[in-house]
This record gives sequence, structure tokens and C-alpha cells, in this order.
Amino acid sequence: MKFSRRDFIATTAIGSASLALDLQGQTKPAASAAPSVHPPKKPVIICAANGYNYLERGYGVLSGGGDTLDAVMQVITGPEDDPNDDSVGLGGLPNEDCVVELDACCMHGPTRMAGSVAGVRDIKNVSLLAKTVMEHTGHVMLVGEGAQKFGFMMGFPKENLLTERSRKTWQLWRESMSNDDWWGPGLASPKFKFPDTAGNVSEYYDERIKRMEKLAERIGIEPEFRMAAIERVLNPPSGTIHCSAVNEKGEMSGATTTSGLAWKLAGRAGDSPIIGAGSYTDQDVGSAGATGNGEENIKVCGAHTIVENMRRGMSPQEAGMDVLKRIARNYEGHPEKLQYVDMSYYILRKDGAYAGVCMWSGPPEHLRRFAVNDGNGKRYENAVALYQGQSLGWPPMPGRKHLAPEQKK
Repeated sequence: MKFSRRDFIATTAIGSASLALDLQGQTKPAASAAPSVHPPKKPVIICAANGYNYLERGYGVLSGGGDTLDAVMQVITGPEDDPNDDSVGLGGLPNEDCVVELDACCMHGPTRMAGSVAGVRDIKNVSLLAKTVMEHTGHVMLVGEGAQKFGFMMGFPKENLLTERSRKTWQLWRESMSNDDWWGPGLASPKFKFPDTAGNVSEYYDERIKRMEKLAERIGIEPEFRMAAIERVLNPPSGTIHCSAVNEKGEMSGATTTSGLAWKLAGRAGDSPIIGAGSYTDQDVGSAGATGNGEENIKVCGAHTIVENMRRGMSPQEAGMDVLKRIARNYEGHPEKLQYVDMSYYILRKDGAYAGVCMWSGPPEHLRRFAVNDGNGKRYENAVALYQGQSLGWPPMPGRKHLAPEQKK
């Protein structure tokens, strides 16, 4: 059957007209109205604790009338540029193949645009790369080799992100702990097994740390960093930075950037590059972002759920605590597993109200905290915790106590 250009145009026109009539005939669903909030009298910017040193330069953009996403970038590119911050960007702890892979996403409230990248190598400022995807493509997310190629084409320099300190820490992990990795059944799997807690716990740890100290010395890790390197091996960090901002017009933006879990499988992407999990901004309501166990946050779409909770009238703190409880409910059958889960949320409402919440409070001498500037100078504030105490981290280690979190509220 022949099909001419005229036939195609005619058919398309008829189809479009029918679609238009169908849409007109549909009953428009009732919108979920955001609560009426007024913009703050002064700009507000909130971020994870590792962005504290850069809050002033971000706030300077806001108070000078600059764009909210530009202000956010001024904060989170600071840790990306810092080789001593091994949670993001340059110096980030590598995957199990000793390669640094970075993830990031951003959302611009005024235009309702978003950008994201995942599994990026050799480009330091992936937060800016996500912003470039947002501004210069018709896509939202680019990953891996494609994201890198796009970045190089857009002028991002190719850089070696692996510092000697991070490489030596990876070597310490590889030679002492590589059997305790991200392979095998995950925490949510019914096949997951808790480690053996038999034996003298203190002797077990003393001997293990002594062996690791000798190995760290042989590898060439500087004395003042050896215990910090051992801590990173025994409790691999999942460091990330999120930042959200609102100006006096009520315009909002948010972004998250990370090097992901230390020693992760190559190609692993957590929640940080996922719009709605690692970061979410709705110009009408608020902005939220996360740091911690990305796998758990993906399953509850944490940042989006928090914003939707605020849309329904919850305060920032209530909205965040509700999502932490959703994560907890995923482990009702084995609540003791929650001691391996770390999660923090940073929440900002359009009127400038904010909150930081976390799954575990941390030890008394090092409570979980976040950073904020609301026009009264930058400062740390303690996050509100669902449970008191310190998470056990990953991998599960022999000899640690496994109490149900209900016993530690």
C-alpha cells in the first residue's frame, strides 16, 4: 500500500485533532495545591556539613541578586576542588578497581529544569557538568563515557582524580579487607547473614588494627593519617554534599554531588544523580537532598517524597522524619539491620524554614550536623535524629552489637 506525503500530513492532522478533542473532553484532575507560603525576608542556604567553609561565597551570590543555582554551585564545587575531601570530586575514594567515578544532579526552580550525570571519570566538577547538561541539551541525564565525552566537548578539562592519599587508602583496603566488599547478598536480601559475634571483641579489633597499622606503614601512608585511613577501610564512607537555596523572591534551586561509596563496584550509581532521590526542587514548595546510603534512598524517592510531604502541609522536619520512618518500615522484619543504614536529609521550604534530619544521631561527642546561613552568618546545627546512637556502617564487622533500633530511641 502506497502512503504519500499528503496522506501522512492528512492522517497526522486528523490524529492531532482527535487527540485535542479527547484532551478537551477529559475532566482535569484536581491539582495538589501547595500551602500558601511567602518568600523569606532574607535568602537562606543549607548544605551538608562538608560545605560549611563555602557557605559565605554561596550566600554572597544570593545577597547580590544572583541566581540560586549559581549560589548552590559556589558551595558544592568547594569540596569538589579540595583534594583532602575524599567524598566528592578530586581525591574522592575510588571504586574497587581503583578508579574514581563521580555522580551529580541539579534542579533549577525558576525554570523547572534539571540535569544529571552518573559514573563520570576524569572530570572533577560533575555538579557543573550536570548543570551544563541541563542548559545545553534536550536531555536530563547522561552517564559514563557519553557524559565524559560531552563534558570534554563542552570544555571541561580532563584530570586525574585519584590522589596519592586516596590510592594508598585503596591499597590498604585491597590488601586487608577486599573480601568484605559490595559483592554478595545486600542488606535487604533474605540471604543476608549477620557476622559472627563470638570471641573476645576487643582482642579481635586490637589485633586487626595492629596488623593494619603495620600494613599502612609499609604502604607509605603518613603517620598522622594512618588511623584515618584505617577508619575509611573499616567503615567505608558514603560521603556526599547537597545544597539548597532560596532567595528573597522565593526562587529555589538544589544540587547534590558525590564520589559515591568507597570501594563500590565499577559502574555503581547511587541516589545522588537521580532526580527525586538525591535531590529534588519544586519552585512552588521547597527543595531537599540527601547523603548516606543511596540504595535505601532510591527505594523511597527520598527528596521527592519530602517535598510532596511539605506540599501536603508538613513542616520540613516532619517531612524528613516521615521519609526516615519509611526506610525503617522496609526493615520491620529485621529492624537490627537498620544499624547499618546511614541517611541524612537537608530540607528547605520556600518561606525559608529548614531542617536537617538523620537516621542516627551519631556519638555524643560527634553528633550529626548540617550547615546553614539565613542572613545571620554561617553556622552548624545538629540534625534531628530518628534513633540515638551511631550506625555500624558497612561492611558488617564481627563482634559488634546488633540491637533493634527501637531499643535505642
